[in-house]
Amino acid sequence: MSGTTNILVVGIGGQGVMTATEILAEAAIALGHDAKKTEVAGMAQRGGVVSSHLRFGPRVLSPQIAPGEADVLLAFEAAEGLRWMHMLRPGAAALVNDSRFVPPVVELGLYDYPADPVGQMKAAGTKVVAFDATTIAQELGDIRLGNTVMLGAIADQLPFSADILLECVLKRFQRKGEKVVALNRQAFAAGRAAVGTAEAAAA
Repeated sequence: MSGTTNILVVGIGGQGVMTATEILAEAAIALGHDAKKTEVAGMAQRGGVVSSHLRFGPRVLSPQIAPGEADVLLAFEAAEGLRWMHMLRPGAAALVNDSRFVPPVVELGLYDYPADPVGQMKAAGTKVVAFDATTIAQELGDIRLGNTVMLGAIADQLPFSADILLECVLKRFQRKGEKVVALNRQAFAAGRAAVGTAEAAAA
């Protein structure tokens, strides 16, 4: 376990950004890493913008990721991915749910929603892996599965086995019964597959 891994998770309140970060931290801790995460930056209520920093490694003193040092940007929403892409280190990837969720600040007319956030990220030279996590979740029967789809998406970008992360995901849902566990297993696999498909298409 050499070095520290920096993961930035961003999105809109209600999408499960904080839960995803907690599960990622649990997986790292289960493997003996020291892990630190921020709680919330921005508005955690449904519809507000949310971001969470996670750092893990042999010894981590602060959860705060400096601009240009994130190893992975996990964006539950495309415009938030665009807004936070400056946090990525050179050559690091942004995994982006390209479904559109318009936050209240846009609906109130305080900000304009970018016409093509994924396109803008790519034009700026960011490595972007974009896929529609929301539609994948809906096709599985529950939009709330989007959280697990996103965790599946990041599973192969981590310095430990995807099985460790899957185990932590499924542990969360054990008390809800076998059907829910099975759905989350499918959602996780679908997220991993979506990233593989998107990367192959971009190659």
